[in-house]
Amino acid sequence: MVGELEFEKPVIELRKKIAELKEFTKNADVDLSSEIEKLEARLEKLEKDIYENMKPWDRVQIARHPGRPTTLDYISVLFNDFFECHGDRTFGDDEAIVAGVAKYHGLPVTVIGHQRGKDTKENIRRNFGMPHPEGYRKALRLMYQAEKFRRPIICFIDTKGAYPGKAAEERGQSEAIAKNLFEMASLKVPVVCIVIGEGGSGGALALGVGNHLHMLENSTYSVISPEGAAAILWKDASLAKKAAESMKITAPDLKELGIIDEIIPEVKGGAHRDLKKQAEEIDQILYHSLQELTKMSEEELIEHRYAKFKSIGEFSTEKESIGVK
Repeated sequence: MVGELEFEKPVIELRKKIAELKEFTKNADVDLSSEIEKLEARLEKLEKDIYENMKPWDRVQIARHPGRPTTLDYISVLFNDFFECHGDRTFGDDEAIVAGVAKYHGLPVTVIGHQRGKDTKENIRRNFGMPHPEGYRKALRLMYQAEKFRRPIICFIDTKGAYPGKAAEERGQSEAIAKNLFEMASLKVPVVCIVIGEGGSGGALALGVGNHLHMLENSTYSVISPEGAAAILWKDASLAKKAAESMKITAPDLKELGIIDEIIPEVKGGAHRDLKKQAEEIDQILYHSLQELTKMSEEELIEHRYAKFKSIGEFSTEKESIGVK
């Protein structure tokens, strides 16, 4: 069963009531079809009101849903002949990041993504999708390989952030992330990045320097979690909902700010409702991106990436704009 979220409770309760009435009519000689039709019409309106007017915190909840599809889920549907590669050739293998070679519509590609677990045991094995330095170095090793063999790179972003533990710091967490940012900026092959869940801090950005950056409609992308921001701003992590409202971390906000390229529509209620249908939505945007980028030369790809990030943000050189006289 797909877990229900707090803001979805009215929809869930109405669905249950409709199901109960349908079950009742099977075992009783009573015609309740008109009542069921009225409830179904009411349900349709309720779903539209709720899912088309979600608050930022509602989207955060969906992005964190335990049943939300992961990188490996999308790989199984979108790609053929996926061959996973392991290890960074320096320390070891980090299962919080999966990387390998596959075929996408017949085109050889390199696929890299954060990977969290579906249950407690797998989450522990994959460190809840929070990579150590060796995870980022594995990703970079596969990027170098993709550049050597002229394969486009597709990155799936889904992490709360890079692991902040002592061992990660001792092995150079900051350096590993910084190097990924630096090297991805100058890759000579197309790079398409897709935020499929949470995109948290540098841990997400280390796979996010691409020619195109897309987001699923109910995913998030920010420098810090709402809880972290609330703890810093108001010394109270319980004000996360308030922080989410002002942080501009949702796909619609980031599209308006010019940080992402496309919003990928989600299945009503979230991607966890229908993996296959959600993968079809991703496929449309991803295919279009690669069609556009594979026509560019190496120099054009690098310049395109540079121009994309240079254009983010606004500034003014006028002294009056910052109150200087």
